[in-house]
Amino acid sequence: MQIEEFFVAGINYKKTDITTRGQFAVLPEKISNIYSEAKKTGINELFILSTCNRTEIYGCSPDVTKLVELLCSNSCGDLHTFHTQGYVYRGEEAVQHLFKVAAGLDSQILGDYEIVGQIKQAILCSKANDCIHAFLDRLGNYVLQSSKAVKNNTLLSGGTVSVSFSAIKYLQKNIPGIADKNILLIGTGKLGECTAKNLVDYLHTKRITLINRTANKAQKLALSLGLKCSAMENIQEELMQADIVIVASASESPVIKASQIIDNKKRIFIDLSIPNNIEPAIKNLANISLINIDEISAIKDETLQTRKAEIPKALEIIEYHFVDFMEWFHMRKNVPVLKAVKETLIHMDEKYFLPNVASAKTSQDVYVQKVINAIAKRIKTHATPGCDYIHALHDFIAIRAN
Repeated sequence: MQIEEFFVAGINYKKTDITTRGQFAVLPEKISNIYSEAKKTGINELFILSTCNRTEIYGCSPDVTKLVELLCSNSCGDLHTFHTQGYVYRGEEAVQHLFKVAAGLDSQILGDYEIVGQIKQAILCSKANDCIHAFLDRLGNYVLQSSKAVKNNTLLSGGTVSVSFSAIKYLQKNIPGIADKNILLIGTGKLGECTAKNLVDYLHTKRITLINRTANKAQKLALSLGLKCSAMENIQEELMQADIVIVASASESPVIKASQIIDNKKRIFIDLSIPNNIEPAIKNLANISLINIDEISAIKDETLQTRKAEIPKALEIIEYHFVDFMEWFHMRKNVPVLKAVKETLIHMDEKYFLPNVASAKTSQDVYVQKVINAIAKRIKTHATPGCDYIHALHDFIAIRAN
């Protein structure tokens, strides 16, 4: 494989609104289908990253067109929209892009560390579908190591800034007497759980009701936080009682529609989902405010300024790990040479040295590997494989002679 055969094709918040990103969102039930179709077209190494900020497909292919078609055919997106609002990175640029994404440098909220868990999950899902092999496996390891180093050695992820926390900041700023309001939270997945914890920790309220399609998840979270939970079939009743409704579910279609609001009570709806899980028409109703994820993400505070100052340091760390990965990649082409040298050394050892050295077989691997490591180091720094082969033979004879 050549590095120019590695691509990322995607669409994100920088050029698209929440509606367009929702069209390109790949729902969980479609993920396996992408991997299955990819294999039929000869693409055996790829993974899909679909979050509220972006949908991206990373893959090894002679032609990026196949990756784009896989993305569009398994979402509600279309080729025309992708070509006008999407992007493609190739080779080293694609590798660097993934490093930046994992560090939170490309997130809608700078330094958002939730992306790391999403990348891990995307890679695990691909592995389960047998679509992660040597290249992406090693790249994933380097990327996650880099992200961890950025988190541990900079303040890029310092403070508390995330989509769910920004929603809390919005409520604190705009809703007087928030502790006395009834809050309905729909969706208790990872985002919903984070939102529930932030509501409790920062708003100091327990007047929160949780609803989830899988009832036991809502029950478990409610029990751990001391909150109420209700069944999905009771959503109409809970809506009538709520002053604030936050939706963090992952449904393909809206779970709350304008037709469900049958009174004139003043309410605030916050939709943290991609695609929209609250029908946009709801904002046209009297006394209703609707805030979506793009509006929430635009909220700035002092924490964000601190993070911006850490960008140069984060880029230095990324560059170090990027160079390390590229060195590994370029060394891969020498693996057949190193394997051949290793086989030659073992053959030579067994023919000329082992018969004359007591218990020498037990140390053969150590001696051979020592020479192989040395030749690999020489190739890495000098790139003269012919001379290195001679050096290897000379080194091995010297070691065995002693």
